Amino acid sequence: MFFASDNAGPVHPEVLAALAAANQGYAMPYGADDGMGRVREQLRGIFEAPDAMVHLVSTGTAANSLALACMCQPFETVFCSSVAHIHEDECAAPEFFSGGAKLTVVRCDVDKMSPDDLRQAIANEGTRGVHGPQRGAVSITQVAEKGSVHTLDELKELVSVAKEFDLPVHLDGARFANALATLGCSAAEMTWKLGIDAVSFGGTKNGLMGVEAVVFFDPKTSWEFELRRKRGAHLFSKVRYLAAQMEAYLTDDLWLMSARKANANMTRLTTGLRDLAGTEFLVEPEANMVFAKMPRATHRRLHDGGAVYYLMDGDLEGDDPNEQLLCRFVCDWSISEPQIDQFIALAVG
Repeated sequence: MFFASDNAGPVHPEVLAALAAANQGYAMPYGADDGMGRVREQLRGIFEAPDAMVHLVSTGTAANSLALACMCQPFETVFCSSVAHIHEDECAAPEFFSGGAKLTVVRCDVDKMSPDDLRQAIANEGTRGVHGPQRGAVSITQVAEKGSVHTLDELKELVSVAKEFDLPVHLDGARFANALATLGCSAAEMTWKLGIDAVSFGGTKNGLMGVEAVVFFDPKTSWEFELRRKRGAHLFSKVRYLAAQMEAYLTDDLWLMSARKANANMTRLTTGLRDLAGTEFLVEPEANMVFAKMPRATHRRLHDGGAVYYLMDGDLEGDDPNEQLLCRFVCDWSISEPQIDQFIALAVG
C-alpha cells in the first residue's frame, strides 16, 4: 500500500529488458549511439515536429533547469505559479543553472495560474529599467502540482498571455503522459500547436529508471543546451543507457499505457474514498495524484495498517481524532488493485 510517490515505484520490466539488451558490446559515447538517434526520431514523431531537438538527462530538475537556462538570460526572471516545482522543490537549481535569473511567482488558485494573474505579474516586472529583472520565460506545470490538469483552452490562454509580451513558454511535463492520458489529445496539441516552445518530457515517474527528455521545437537552442548540459555535469558518457530506457518507454505506446494505468489506479482509489466520512479533496482528482483531507483517526488507522503516504500538515500524535489533516496520495502504473482495495478497506475501518 505505497502511495507516497510515483518516483518510488519499480522500473517497468520492458525497460529493464531494454537496458540488458543495450549492455551487449560497444556503442559510441556521449549520444552518438544508434539508440539515441532512434529516440530522437521517436519523439519527433510523437510531437509531430520533424525539426525538434531532443536531449536526454537523468533528472527532472536537470531537465527544467537546463531548459530554462537556454530560455532566460541571467538578468531576467521566469514566471511560474507559487506552487511550481521549480520554485518549491528544486533548491534554486533554475537560478543556479541560468547564472542568476530569478523566479517571479504568480498567485494561483490551488495549483493553476489564471491568465489575469500571469498578465499582472509580467506587467509588474521589466518596468524599472536597468535596476530590475527583465521579463524572461513563462513556465507551466502539466499535470499541475496538486493533481489538476490544465485543459487545452487553459494552456492556450496562459501561452497567449506570454506571447503578448513576446516571452517563450516552457512546459514542466514531469507527468506529461498522465496529463495526455486525461485529455485524450496528441502531444503536439498540448504543446507547440498552442505556442509552447520547450518541454521537459518526464519518464522517471512513469516506469523509467531515471531519464527525462528535453524537447525544443525551435532548433536554434540546441547547441546552447549541449554546452550547458556538459558544463553542468549532466552529459553522460554512456548515453546509450538513457536512450535504451526512453526507446523502450516510447515503443508500442508503453508510456501512454503506463500513464493510463496510473490514472486508472487513482480513479479506483478516489472512488473508494469519495464516500468515506470526513474525506475532502483539495481539487477534483484528474490524473494520478490527489491531495485530500481526512480525520486524524483515519490517518492513524492507515499508518498502523502499513500504508505509506505523505502527511502534508499536522501529525498523527495530536489530541483531536477528528482534526482534518492534509495528505497526498500518488499512484503509479505498478500498484495492484488488491493493494488499493486493501487501503480503502483499512480507511473505512
